[in-house]
Amino acid sequence: MSKHIPRKRFGQHFLCDHDIIAAIIRAIHPQAGDNLVEIGPGLGALTQPLTAHLAHFHVVELDRDIITRLQRTYPATQLTIHAGDALAFDFASLGTNLRIVGNLPYNISTPLLFHLAEFAPYIIDMHFMLQKEVVERMTASPNTHDYGRLSVMLQYRFDMESLFDVPPSAFDPPPKVDSAIVRMLPRRAEDMQAASLDTLAHVVSSAFAQRRKTLRNTLAGILKPDDFIHLDIDPQRRAETMSVADFVRIANHIQPRKNS
Repeated sequence: MSKHIPRKRFGQHFLCDHDIIAAIIRAIHPQAGDNLVEIGPGLGALTQPLTAHLAHFHVVELDRDIITRLQRTYPATQLTIHAGDALAFDFASLGTNLRIVGNLPYNISTPLLFHLAEFAPYIIDMHFMLQKEVVERMTASPNTHDYGRLSVMLQYRFDMESLFDVPPSAFDPPPKVDSAIVRMLPRRAEDMQAASLDTLAHVVSSAFAQRRKTLRNTLAGILKPDDFIHLDIDPQRRAETMSVADFVRIANHIQPRKNS
């Protein structure tokens, strides 16, 4: 089979370090009955070792050349291939108790994470390789440079942990950035108290739109002076000082106005 040439438009960097691959499989800890789906299997760095643990699983792949390779390598009884863009894929169509894994393309990682968050009720866990900078933003705490919209919106839906770093040398071709493995566990429904996810997203997006400005300015169209007093939030604070729970309180405080 001819060598596959990585395509820049798909953000393709193929994992080839066997020690790193083994470490990722250990972190995933696949079990025979898992309802597992791999996003962007590429040349099968994770796909092949996963077959040793799973009788059957799913992959979502956009590159037609790679799809052809997968079809030639794995029987349909072992691997169901969903040809298409993961950004538009209905993960709920695969059922419940999903375990999702993959080396996510760097050029679509953030919108893909938000897309996957919509399916959190169907998911047991997710293990992804991402640009290290993105993982740092995902797992950042308040009052840090990396803490922002991505941190708040994903931490509202998931408990997340950065497991280990992956150097550029582990890929072919090597990317220009370091990578990291992140574990994402959906939070329990009873732990998510926002009355409206859309309202929460609007508040968070507005608060972080101009990071250097205070909440008095960034939320001027959302909160009145009396609202800050009622919520016991100093309007001179900036968005990066606010916890996920703080943003939920703001969203729930203004939600009745949106319903009226």
